[in-house]
Amino acid sequence: MLKVNEIYASIQGESSHTGLPCVFIRLTGCNLRCSWCDTAYAFHDGKNLTLAQTLEQVETFNLPLVEITGGEPLMQEEVYPLMESLLKKGYRVMLETGGSLSIDKVPEKVIKILDIKCPGSGEEKKNHLENLKHLSPHDEIKFVLLDRTDYEWSRSLMQKHDLASFTQVLFSPVYDKLDLKDLSQWILEDQLPVRLQTQLHKVIWSKDAIGV
Repeated sequence: MLKVNEIYASIQGESSHTGLPCVFIRLTGCNLRCSWCDTAYAFHDGKNLTLAQTLEQVETFNLPLVEITGGEPLMQEEVYPLMESLLKKGYRVMLETGGSLSIDKVPEKVIKILDIKCPGSGEEKKNHLENLKHLSPHDEIKFVLLDRTDYEWSRSLMQKHDLASFTQVLFSPVYDKLDLKDLSQWILEDQLPVRLQTQLHKVIWSKDAIGV
């Protein structure tokens, strides 16, 4: 049984898949409390669905791309058969995880978006950096940046582990907190091999929109 907060179709707002139609499965529960969290409603609210019921809802949207997100989806053991079932049905599957739990059991074919927490989140001590060993070239590492301190911290960690040599790296500003122009300038000045992104879904709808 899965505890599911919501299942909906929208435009993918983040990652290198930005702009693509996508089905989102948002699972309930999170072990982190980031200062800038925009999905606190998923901490507790949700309904229990069987694996079959979840897949049935996904199939109604008739879209090839599916993202499993949260909260923290890896808190639920049933997420693993969910990922396997989606892959068997031919879906392109993405997983967004907060980076504090091991991804060693995630199927290799799943596109893992590993969100490394910066100091501005208040949760940087929870990062499970052993996860870096389990990333493939099709996976991505995301840093959500609150300010210049977060940028410099992320730049340092990125260079220390040579992240860009084995996976894609995304730099994303906290919406309405860090100006895209400032972040763009820092990236250009340092010639960092990262992909700048913003939360496109908040640009299309609004920063408080849910279910889109």
